[in-house]
Amino acid sequence: MSDLIKKVQNTCFQYSLFKKGDKIILGVSGGPDSVCMLHIFSRLQKKYNLNLIIAHVNYGLRGRDSNLDEKLVKNLAKKYNLKIFVKKITAPDLISKKQKKKDISEQNLRDIRYAFFEKIRSKNNFNFISIAHNSDDQTETYLMRLIRGSGLTGLSAMLFKNKKIIRPLLAVSRNEIIIYLKKNKLSWRLDKTNLEPNFLRNKIRHFLIPYLEKKFNPNIKRTIFNSVESIALDENLLSILTQKAYLSCATHSILKISKLKQLHPALQRRVLRQAITQIKTNLKNISAAHIQEILKIIQSTKSKSHVVILKRLEINRKDDNLIIRLRHNKSVKKSN
Repeated sequence: MSDLIKKVQNTCFQYSLFKKGDKIILGVSGGPDSVCMLHIFSRLQKKYNLNLIIAHVNYGLRGRDSNLDEKLVKNLAKKYNLKIFVKKITAPDLISKKQKKKDISEQNLRDIRYAFFEKIRSKNNFNFISIAHNSDDQTETYLMRLIRGSGLTGLSAMLFKNKKIIRPLLAVSRNEIIIYLKKNKLSWRLDKTNLEPNFLRNKIRHFLIPYLEKKFNPNIKRTIFNSVESIALDENLLSILTQKAYLSCATHSILKISKLKQLHPALQRRVLRQAITQIKTNLKNISAAHIQEILKIIQSTKSKSHVVILKRLEINRKDDNLIIRLRHNKSVKKSN
């Protein structure tokens, strides 16, 4: 067994990524990372009695190259005797008439990909979806979120295990992956769009990180990776404390303001985010400014009722109760 396989195996054990007999979907693009992940899982499959299938998304954005990616992945599925699911998207389906190719964000593509993977997982009753993110990806994600502005949750970047998503290569560098592929004489596809400066991630990968390595710290990627691990541990502890605080303040989806005020300001914000998540399942389009707007009505000493509209949410303060619900009717005050 190679050193890299042992390293990945240790990661899987350390973070409890899966157990014997689990059923795992492998997201394979045909790029070096996912080809490496697939090969490693093929070596671990018998030892852990794993049931594996492959999932691939062809966005159709690179014409012939996209089709060649798909062809490679199908050949790999045949080589490893694994079932494969392919979602093929044509460019017109992805790009509206008013939208240009360069306007498609990485998040758009990610949403399509993850939704497809989850649909397969749910339909086939599989345990996990394995994604081939590596430690370089982790560094890039951290810097992206730092540049855009993010709290502790965002700066903890990607987790080794996040619900049904596992990332067994997250402690492996991009260079280690290439060495492994060459050593095992494995073929992979290169996505030329990873060289284009359209995406923020590419700018960080090809310009910012090399600059930081040259001018500030030659080991900046390892330094950031270690910091992210520390932040993730802190975030995990705070998540536990937030859940306890939320349960102490919430009664039938109503937050008691008097109890909320007793919390540390950081926990107040986190509890509010938790309450919003309970209502709308996510925090999409909810910014720090929106949370501050809610805090204003909580801290208000005026006895009258307050109603604030935040996107699709209606936040209503009445006496000692803060009620957060999905918006149905027009209200008194709107938030930007």
